This record gives sequence, structure tokens and C-alpha cells, in this order.
Amino acid sequence: MRFRMKGGFWSSLLLFLCTFVSGQPSCPVETISTELQNPNVKPSQLTFNSAFMSPIVNSFLGSVQPKPFPKDLVVGLVKGSGTTQTDMIKEVLLYEVGFLVCVAIGILYIVLMPLIGLFFACCRCCGNCGGRMHQKQKTNIHCKRRSFYCSTFIITALILAGNVCMFLSSTYTSETVMSSSTELNDILENVKSYITTVPEQIRQVTNESSKTVDKVEYNLNETGSLLGKAIQNGLKGALDPAFTSINEIAKVINSTSTGLLQLNKTLDLLKPKVDTLQANLSAVRQRINNTLHMSDCVNCTSFQPELDKLSLDGSLEFSGQSDLSSAIDNAINANVTGQAEKGRDFFDSIPQKVKTQTTASVFFAKNELDKLKKQISGVTNDLPLDDLEKISGPLSDLQGFISKYSPEIERSSQISRAIGLTLSCLILLVVICNILGLLLGTAGLNAKVNPTERSGTSNCGGIFFMAGVGFSFLFSWIFMLVVLILFIVGGNTYTIVCKPWQNKELLQVFDTPGLIQGFDLSKILNLKTNLSIVNVYSDCQNNKPLWTTLHLNEVFDLNNMLNVSKYERQIYQVFEDANLNIATITVLSPEVKSQLHNFSRSASTMNFSNIIQQINDVSGTNLSSAAQSLDELAAKQINNNTSEQLRGEAKDLRDIQTDITYNIMPLLLELNDTIKNLSAVALQINATVENVLKNVGNAQDVLNYNISLIVKKESMSFIDCQLKIFQAFVSWANQTITERMGRCGPVAAAFERSEDLLCKHLVGSLNAFWFSLGWCMIFLIPSIIFSVKLAKYYRRMKYSDVYENSNNNIRMHSFPKAHLRPELLENEKQPPYTYMRK
Repeated sequence: MRFRMKGGFWSSLLLFLCTFVSGQPSCPVETISTELQNPNVKPSQLTFNSAFMSPIVNSFLGSVQPKPFPKDLVVGLVKGSGTTQTDMIKEVLLYEVGFLVCVAIGILYIVLMPLIGLFFACCRCCGNCGGRMHQKQKTNIHCKRRSFYCSTFIITALILAGNVCMFLSSTYTSETVMSSSTELNDILENVKSYITTVPEQIRQVTNESSKTVDKVEYNLNETGSLLGKAIQNGLKGALDPAFTSINEIAKVINSTSTGLLQLNKTLDLLKPKVDTLQANLSAVRQRINNTLHMSDCVNCTSFQPELDKLSLDGSLEFSGQSDLSSAIDNAINANVTGQAEKGRDFFDSIPQKVKTQTTASVFFAKNELDKLKKQISGVTNDLPLDDLEKISGPLSDLQGFISKYSPEIERSSQISRAIGLTLSCLILLVVICNILGLLLGTAGLNAKVNPTERSGTSNCGGIFFMAGVGFSFLFSWIFMLVVLILFIVGGNTYTIVCKPWQNKELLQVFDTPGLIQGFDLSKILNLKTNLSIVNVYSDCQNNKPLWTTLHLNEVFDLNNMLNVSKYERQIYQVFEDANLNIATITVLSPEVKSQLHNFSRSASTMNFSNIIQQINDVSGTNLSSAAQSLDELAAKQINNNTSEQLRGEAKDLRDIQTDITYNIMPLLLELNDTIKNLSAVALQINATVENVLKNVGNAQDVLNYNISLIVKKESMSFIDCQLKIFQAFVSWANQTITERMGRCGPVAAAFERSEDLLCKHLVGSLNAFWFSLGWCMIFLIPSIIFSVKLAKYYRRMKYSDVYENSNNNIRMHSFPKAHLRPELLENEKQPPYTYMRK
């Protein structure tokens, strides 16, 4: 083949043409099953629910800060332009007004709580504020005590609930801090794995294209056998029946020749014996005839009819035998098998002829394939893979930085655990004092006993209440200071970072033009579409590929890069112009066909039924009955000499019969079998010869008139197959690049996992801690009030009132201070009880 090509277009044309030449006749286009490498994602180790109080805390923060996220304010603060510093401060304070109110309340609590505690202590020391150990006995004293008891119990339970939440949130906070370094390393490792996987996926697509080219190159090296076999398969339907029928007629000729040789051999042995037998029988017959005509032979004329029958019929001469033998010799000399072998050799030589005629084109096409490999490998140069590798460096540095400070993070976790446990235990101390007061006060109280004679158990209960009050005044303002600090940090982190992070408002800030100098995704990627971080993040949440997420269709014309259909018409035209010349042969020459006709005609002229009849005539000769008749005739003779002659002639007949039985009959049986086999073969000769001539005629017509069409048909089918191989790769590559490659779900997952670590676990547990602690601080105020009130119902009083008890109905009478003698008060002595009954 010779092709005149210009530039890369004609190079591609020759490449596809030679690709066709190396195709496979059955066109086994395999489905590409290459699975893209996926990033190695490490799961989160934070399985505990550290945000168990987030709904309540977030609802409270939403009430404190109901204003939307101040996007303009944040952008202004970052840019540092737009408004004066005073106006900026005013805007910040206006936005933080809810937090400022809460801070003011906290400061008020911090200032007033120790002052109130100090005044309360001084007041108690002066005998006021419940400090005087005297309790007025009134009719509703038990109702008040029960009311105070229930209120204190409920408040204590609420403080205990807050304390439990403090303990849990403190534990979760410390565990989150402890696991934060490992979690951050895993998040960064997942991102690095994704960044590493994207170039690997691109290489997989490139390698698959190289495999396709290698497959075509392999077919190219096997062009002779592959395309030659395709042409052979096209000729096989016509040539195989012809070769098969030629082999069959060759077997028939050989079988006929073998049978005829066996026939001649048997006849050569049989005919001399038959001739001798006929001569002996004629002589015996003549002697019998002479004896029968003797004058002294009694009644001998009766044997004359039987004597006339004594003969050996059958000449064993077969008409047409010589013609058949001559036809067989001619057919054998025509070498029908050799003719068939020549056809086979021609058929088997087709692959070598194809390979020989395509050697130059194959060599040139292999060079073009090497160029195509380099071109496909160079596709990756247009992709920003170096930028991805640049990102991996800072991530590794950040991992090293985190690993370096992991011990400090672990120590801070232990410190936070210790602080949280200490604060929880101090609150628990107040709760325990209240619980002991409730238990001991109730267990030791006897309503009928004089307040001055209350039991030590009841008195201890009251003392525990006052101890709880003392601890509350002593530590509550410090706890509120902790609440205030954590509230400012955690609350603002939630409202300014976590909440806008969840609803993507924070990402919208980064999308603000000019916020980050030199950062514009659309310009970096040369896109016409305005690509925003929010849209990229949304697409990554849906695990979309980078082709869709980054709108790479605006940068790369993938359909044009992977389009091979535009070359098809030229490929077909060039291949049609190519001339693959496969010379034909004559399967059977006219002389061979004539010899086959003669062979068939000679076989049909053989009268096998006449031959079998002659054999039957010879084998049917029976001389024993005639000998028996002669013996009977001899017994009737008077003349002994005549009788002896007849008996001797009977013995001669029996000897001839014995000779027939032992010498002639085996050869006749062998001859009969040979004739039958030869007859069976002869019956197939006409049909076999006709089948041979018919199949050979069809095969010769195909070779003479259709071989060029078959070559063209198989060639076009072959090029279709090769194009399908490339189209299968193109379809797979297109689908892989646009739908599967670089699915950015792991990036969104890492982003969300970072948000979970910061907001859900760290900020959530921290907010739960200060909210629980603040909850306890709020309820410490009513706890102090009710504990002070309830303590007086359990503590042992120094002074008592006068009361009247009748049927458990108590009438209280005030015991005026004016009736008490000063000396009794000074000596802390009780006045005598006065019992007044109705």
C-alpha cells in the first residue's frame, strides 16, 4: 500500500487505517472495567455526643443574639476600610448588645453576690437575718416548712441536673481537646489522600488509553494471522465442502481400487481350478455315458436325463471389468488428493500473503502509534497537577506543626478536665449539703418537740443547709466569672463562626470580591462562569466530579479531543483504495473432472447382479445326488464288471464334489464378499462424484468471482471493529472524566468534619459547660434563700415560744420580749413553759 499524507491529519488517518489492518475478525470489544482509585478516608474517632445540650444552648444564644450574621461588618473589619474606627466600634457594640446585656447581668452577679454574702454574714452575726436562735410558733409553721422543703428539694434537683450536665460537658470538652490533634491529622490526611488520588485517576485514564494503543499495536504485529483468518473465514463456507467432498471421492476411488484388486486376485486363483474341475467333470461324464450305452447295462437309459444335467455352469467372466479398472487407474493417476492439497495450501497461505503485503504499512503505523502514545501522555501537562502537589506541602507542614504541639494539647486537655471536675465538685458540694440537710433535717425532726430540744440529727441538717449557703456565697461569684468568660468566647464563636458556617454564610464572605487579594477561582481557571466557593462546596456535598464542580468544560473541549468520528469517512475511503491482492487457484482441472466422469460412468456399467448369478451357478453345482443314483443303478446290474464301473464313476463324482467343497467354495465365498463390497461402494460413486463436482464448482465460482468481495467485506468489518475499540475507550474516558474522576465529596466531608470538631464537639461541649454552670449559679440564689429559711425549722433554737397543744391543734401565743428578764437573755436561759389548755 502506498499512502500520500499531509500533516497530522493524514498521520492520524494512516494510524487508524493500520489499526484496522491489525483488528480481530470476531471483534471482541471488551468493556473497560478499570476502577478508579478512591481516596483512603479515615473515619472520625469522635463518636460521643458532645452536643447533647446544643438545642437548648443554641436557642438561648438565638434569643441573646437574634440578629443575622453581619457579613458587611466582617468584610469591613477584614478589609479595614469603608468606615471610621469609631463607627466600626459602634457597629460591633450594636451587634453585641445582647451579649453586653448578659455580661452586665453577670458582672452585677459577680459584684453583688460577695457583697450580699458579706452583709448577710454580718447581719447574722448581729442576730438578724435569721441569726437569732428563736422561732415563732404559728399555726402555719408546718405548711411553711413543707413548702420550703419542696422548694429546696426542687431547686436542689435542678442544681444537681445542671451539675450532671457540667460533669458530662466538661468530660466531653477534655476528650475533644485530647482527640483534636489526631482528628485534625486525620482530616488533613484525608484531604492529602484526595489531592494525591486526583492525579492518579488522571494517570489511570492515560494508562487506559495507552493500553488501547498497545492492544492495537499488538494486533498490528499479528496483522497476517488476524486479517488472514478473517478472509479465510469468509472463504471457508465455500472451500470446506469442496475439500471435504474431494477427500470423500478420493476415499471412494481408493476403496474401489482395493476392491477391484481383490477381485482380480481371487479370480486369478479361482479360474484355473474351475477350468480343471470342468475338464475332470467332462471326462467323468464321458465315461458314464459310455458305460450307460453298454449292452449288458440293465436299465441304464433311465440315468441319461440326470447325466445331461452333469455340468459346471458359470464362466466367471465379468463384462466392464477392464473398463472400470482402466477408469480407476486414470482417476488414481489424476491425483485428486494432490489437487485438494494444493487448494489447502492456497487456503493456509492467505495469512502469510496478507502479512507480506502489509509489512511496510505496519512498520510505518507502529511509528505513528509511538507518536500517539507520547501525545496522550502529554495531555496531563495541560492540567494543573503541580498546583495540587503544592497544596500537599503546606498540609504536611501543618500536620507536623500539630504533631509538634500535641503534648501541649494533651496537657491542656488534662488541665481542662481538672478545672471542670473541680468546678463540678464544688457545685456538687453545695448539692450534697442541701441533700444532707433535707435528709437529716427530715429524719431528725419531731414536730411536737420544743424547738430548743430538737435532735442533733435535725440540727445537723440545718447546719448543712447553712454550710451550703456559705459555700454558695463563697464560690458563686468566681463561678459566674468563669461563666462570663466562657459565655463571651463560646457564645460569640457559635454566633459568628459556627452558625454562619452551617448555613454557608461564612463561605459567602470568602466569595466577596477583593476580600482575598489575588484569589478568584474564575480567573485562576480561565472560566467564563462566575465560580463561587458556595457553589463548589454545594457540588462537593453532592459528591460531584471536578469536571462539573469547576466547570472544566469551559477550559477543555473534551468532545473535540476525544472525537474520532471525523476521521471515519477518510479511513473508509483510503481503505477502499487499498488493493490487497490474493491470487486464486483452480481446485480441480478439467482433466481431473473428466476422469471423475469416466470413473462414475464405468462404475455404473458394471452388472454386479450378473456376476453374483455366475458365482451362484458355480457354487450351486451338486454332484453327490448323481453319485448316489449311480450307486443305486450299479446295485441293479447283473454283470459285475458293469456294476464296478458304475461304482467307480460314482466315486469320481464324489471326488469332484469334494474338490468343489474344499477348494472352490472358499474362493467363491471370498469372491462373493468382494463383489458385494464393491457393489456397495459403486452405489455411492455417482452421488459422490456429483457432489464433488457441485461443491468444487461452487468453490471455483467463489474463487473466480467473489474473493475480492470477500476480502473487501472482511476488511471493512475489520475496520469497523477497530473503530469500535477506540469508540469504547472514548465513551469510557468521556464518562469517567465527566462523571467519576475527582469526586470532591471527601473535601466537603473534611470541611464538615472540621465544622463538627470545632462547633459540634468543642464549642458545643464548651457552651454546654458554661450554660450548665450558669444554670447552677442562677438556681443558687433561690437555693440560698430557701436553705436559710428551711434551716431554722431544723436547727436547735436557744429560745422558745409558748404554745398550746390540744388534739394536735396548736394555738400559738407570742411570748413578748418585754416579759423576758434581761438576766435570762444575758445568761441565755429559757423561760419556763406555760401550758394553757382549754
